[in-house]
Amino acid sequence: MPPQTQRPLLLLPLFLTTLLYCQPISTVASQDPTFSPSNGTDYIRSGCGATLYPEICYASLSRYASAVQNSPRRLARVAIGVSLSRARRMANYLSNLSRQSDFGADNRAASALHDCFSNLGDAVDEIHGSLKQMRQVGAAGPSTESFLFQMSNVQTWMSAALTDEETCTDGFEDVADGAVKTGVCDRAADVKKLTSNALALVNSYAATGTP
Repeated sequence: MPPQTQRPLLLLPLFLTTLLYCQPISTVASQDPTFSPSNGTDYIRSGCGATLYPEICYASLSRYASAVQNSPRRLARVAIGVSLSRARRMANYLSNLSRQSDFGADNRAASALHDCFSNLGDAVDEIHGSLKQMRQVGAAGPSTESFLFQMSNVQTWMSAALTDEETCTDGFEDVADGAVKTGVCDRAADVKKLTSNALALVNSYAATGTP
């Protein structure tokens, strides 16, 4: 798992600018002449049945049917990319919120926001590490041992990311209800659902035992 670090909010603009150069989702795939978009969406709906939030899974991934086709590897990789994109969007939201909000004497809200950003930054690093590893799966050939090792890394990082996303909002438990708390917690819940779905699809792919 990537090292855990504390990131001051002032570094977030540079952090986000760097991330924007990395596009996580490829919508281009070599086309099977027998493939049809309806087959792809049916496959995605079926695969999403293994997740905790199947409707959210299908809604977020169905547009990538041409990239996924009927591949569990591509489905897992696209799901990771979607969760990474949403986590980055939330990081941008937290950056804007930190600049626009006047917390005054409410140090708990300011501290909770900073901790949420720090945990989310760790989650982004871990999801990005998972995506990089997924791109290497099968590159060494059809080795079962190599496949299991690579997928174990992906599972570990995605699990860690989900934990960090859950921890993101812990500090808001002692913060009074309001727009800031609601906005952060609602968006964090959305990110967690996408990451949970991606992890489930990763687990399903890993269970196949082959690249």
